[in-house]
Amino acid sequence: MRRIPRVHGHRTAAALTLLCALTATTQSAALAAPGPATLEEVRAQLDDLYHQAEVATEKYNAADEKATAQRKKVDTLNGRVTRAEQQETRLKALLGAAARAQYRGGGLPAEMQFALAHDPEHALDDAALAQRAQQGTQDRLTALEATRRELRTRTDEARAVLGDLRASRHAMDDNRDRIEKRIATARALESQLRAEQLSKLAQLEKQAQDKAQAKWEDTGVLDKVSTKATPAGRKAIAYATKQLGKPYVWGAEGPDSFDCSGLTSQAWLHAGVVIPRTSEEQWARLPHVPVSRMRPGDLIIYFSDASHVALYIGDGKIISAPRPGRWVYVSPAGSMEILGVVRPDAH
Repeated sequence: MRRIPRVHGHRTAAALTLLCALTATTQSAALAAPGPATLEEVRAQLDDLYHQAEVATEKYNAADEKATAQRKKVDTLNGRVTRAEQQETRLKALLGAAARAQYRGGGLPAEMQFALAHDPEHALDDAALAQRAQQGTQDRLTALEATRRELRTRTDEARAVLGDLRASRHAMDDNRDRIEKRIATARALESQLRAEQLSKLAQLEKQAQDKAQAKWEDTGVLDKVSTKATPAGRKAIAYATKQLGKPYVWGAEGPDSFDCSGLTSQAWLHAGVVIPRTSEEQWARLPHVPVSRMRPGDLIIYFSDASHVALYIGDGKIISAPRPGRWVYVSPAGSMEILGVVRPDAH
């Protein structure tokens, strides 16, 4: 997938202007000397901005995936049309050669050719075989012409769909701008915090994660889940583990950076299993399993809109690409709102 440029120059300035306009009466004063409650509000605002960016990211990825798949379909149909045309040309050449051979034979009636032949019985057999072969070739040519016309129609229809998808991709440029503005706004908000405030913000985030994880573990779910991964699951986990520390970049699927579904789809691809590119499609198309029956290698889908995904590695932990400004890391599986679990290698 092509790398989308990050926000630079006037976009960052625009985001900062937007931030100042939106928060002039509240955030500016609060950030000057924020107390714990204010930092909680900042954390909530950052979470919301990054969540909105991730939702938009997955929709952009989905549009890209559909356009790519349709382009491959058009290429496949074009290849089939080309092969049909080549076969049609060969059959027409065979029929032409047969007609020329008949012409060179003087165009004599079949009865005279039979009478003049040294072996009339053999001549009769040859004539019948030649006629059947010629008729068979003509029948194949007729069928092939019909097939070619059908393929042409299907190719034209597929190209029309591809045109619509490309138009949709262009429309998604607006969505890309929204992603970049939300990320820029969040980063601008973080940049206004002092070092001790950033440290406190990180503590608040960890406390919220730990609290959510403890609540999840109190349900007893970890007493029920499997601790054994399949061979493919182990390969997916090994791949994800090698990516630890690489930065989150929206729209990226490796090898140097990832977004959330870029990491999970690539992990399973390297395990030999092709799965959908986006978290929404992973949730929609992969087999669901109860959380209590999940095993290492399964994918945990987060939030009601299926906008985030992570790879479960066992012991109540996940590997994920969390959000802009962060890196692929290990975190508690229950630290976010779990929508459900899907299994790429369902067997």
